[in-house]
Amino acid sequence: MTDMEPSAARAFFEQFSGAMDGEIPDIASVSDAKADDIPVRIYRPEGEGPFPLLVWYHGGGWVIGSVAGADATCRRLANQAGVVVVSVDYRLAPENRFPGPVEDCYAATQWAVEHASEWHADARRLAIGGDSAGGNLAAALCLAARERGGPDIRLQVLVYPVTDLLMTYPSITDNGDGYLLTAETMRWFIDHYLGDADPKEPLASPIYADDLTGLPPALVITAEYDPLRDEGEAYGKLLELAGVPTTVRRFDGQIHGFFGFAAIFPAALEGVQTAANALREALT
Repeated sequence: MTDMEPSAARAFFEQFSGAMDGEIPDIASVSDAKADDIPVRIYRPEGEGPFPLLVWYHGGGWVIGSVAGADATCRRLANQAGVVVVSVDYRLAPENRFPGPVEDCYAATQWAVEHASEWHADARRLAIGGDSAGGNLAAALCLAARERGGPDIRLQVLVYPVTDLLMTYPSITDNGDGYLLTAETMRWFIDHYLGDADPKEPLASPIYADDLTGLPPALVITAEYDPLRDEGEAYGKLLELAGVPTTVRRFDGQIHGFFGFAAIFPAALEGVQTAANALREALT
């Protein structure tokens, strides 16, 4: 991908992620909408509700990925956690560099809270989450929500999140080649996303935030052979030290992306069930 232009990389990734989905679960309803100018896709499970609300941010290094690529994961989360999922199609870098995706996700989350009753969802029971770059955006959203006075988030689900755009943790080297996501690809993503921005800005690299107190409880999922493993687990430890109730679950033997690779990794379904269980516990 590092030899491609972003547009070509996006097309390649859509084909790849579609092949990894496995069986696409049935769900009560799926609809598309606009959160002001930001496309979103809304998943509603069976039942009458009111349902808790999960806002989900897809992965893809802020450069690739889409709500279509996250479709199977969002269906599974909605069904297994019994939540309405609003999946956000934030604008991508380099056309929309930092902090653009953060602000898109924040605006879409506020919109979802305001419109939750339309899908029989209860915005008072709100969680946010995402995988990889989406996990980075979810962590950033929690920091932004604390500073801006809302919305009130009950759980952050961070699936192998990017937390350190300086790439300083050992696993970025130890697992940096041969396990699908590479250190070179991460650098390509970060360069497209950051531009001239400071990589230690907390909304870009949450691990450099001076204060992590008062953030929502967290579930952090990592993979053993992932370049991002150590920074995700380090962020979870810092949350714990700040008094934030945090669960860190490493999936041994897995690589970055496994959460969405149900076609080849049985652990994908276990990972989604782990997130669904945490959502049920936090939001019921």
